[in-house]
Amino acid sequence: MRVAIVHYWLVGMRGGERVIHTLLELFPDADLFTHVYDRKAVSDRITNRKVTTTFIQKLPWSKTLYQSYLPLMPLALEQLDLRGYDLVISSESGPAKGVLASSDCLHVCYCHTPMRYLWGMYHDYRRQVGSIKRLVMAPLFHYLRLWDVASAQRVDAFIANSKHVARRIRRTYGREASVIYPPVPVDAFDSQQEHENYYLMVGQLVGYKRADLAVKSFNRLNKRLIIIGEGDQRHALKKMAKPNIEFKNRQSFSAIREYYAKCRAVIFPGQEDFGMVPVEAMASGKPVIAFKAGGALETVIPDKTGVLFNHQTEQCLVEAIEYFEKNKFLFSRKACLDQARRFDSKRFKSEFIKLIDENYHLE
Repeated sequence: MRVAIVHYWLVGMRGGERVIHTLLELFPDADLFTHVYDRKAVSDRITNRKVTTTFIQKLPWSKTLYQSYLPLMPLALEQLDLRGYDLVISSESGPAKGVLASSDCLHVCYCHTPMRYLWGMYHDYRRQVGSIKRLVMAPLFHYLRLWDVASAQRVDAFIANSKHVARRIRRTYGREASVIYPPVPVDAFDSQQEHENYYLMVGQLVGYKRADLAVKSFNRLNKRLIIIGEGDQRHALKKMAKPNIEFKNRQSFSAIREYYAKCRAVIFPGQEDFGMVPVEAMASGKPVIAFKAGGALETVIPDKTGVLFNHQTEQCLVEAIEYFEKNKFLFSRKACLDQARRFDSKRFKSEFIKLIDENYHLE
């Protein structure tokens, strides 16, 4: 079987790229296609493969300004020549599924989410730009939404990374999706260490992650918080934070593993489509204090592997942290680890192969 894997852009190793990492284990001879590729920012397993880029790669400052070229990406995808492939797997949360596959080729889309900036978070992004860009965005994004819905019909089968995203796919594209949770290498984490006196937050420092909520809450509680991540809000957050809050730049996996292993609990105040961070925390034997929405509803078990708070307010997060500290006896290392194993990489591989082999009759 000749396999092509299409990913929106390869400029870092976040959740989507880690799914690609695992798919390359399943399909060791697959070819990779993407809009923009930064060899220095991805794993060896990716750099050791043949990677074909679209013309977006050749545009000025493409490795940093790739999202600015979004209006050109539908055209760019349709220039990729995927003739001769038996299976095309598109990895979607940016434009990827709009490729033109042969009629006798199976196209499976693993959807992390329909594009946020076109759909659920459109008004948030629009509010953040200047008046001229805002004026251009309305007609341009209307066109992109029409293309996004039309290109969904090029997919034979959708896979969602959570039930939350499956509902979003149904509402956005009118398509049903199987649910296969993303792969988390549970055994790669250390679940045996005792905690030290700090809480941890890991992730990009961008608006929807709500690091500002964590900073305000820990300013008020005067408890130690370590935040690992980079993003456009980093400077403002550091300016806002009191000395009990530490910021760390991008860390190696071994360093992040150590921070997970020694924290008291992980703070997860944003709404994610799935969110690997809570599972990584539980794989480290640590509970999660998360906003009660999105993927956290499917990964965190209240009063067993974490605390879910109802509203994205400082007061709600403060109360959740105080509840956790008063009820530490409810949360066990074993319960966290048992829950994390439900999302292990081995499970992802077996479910993915089963979906292709049994449901779509590929040999």
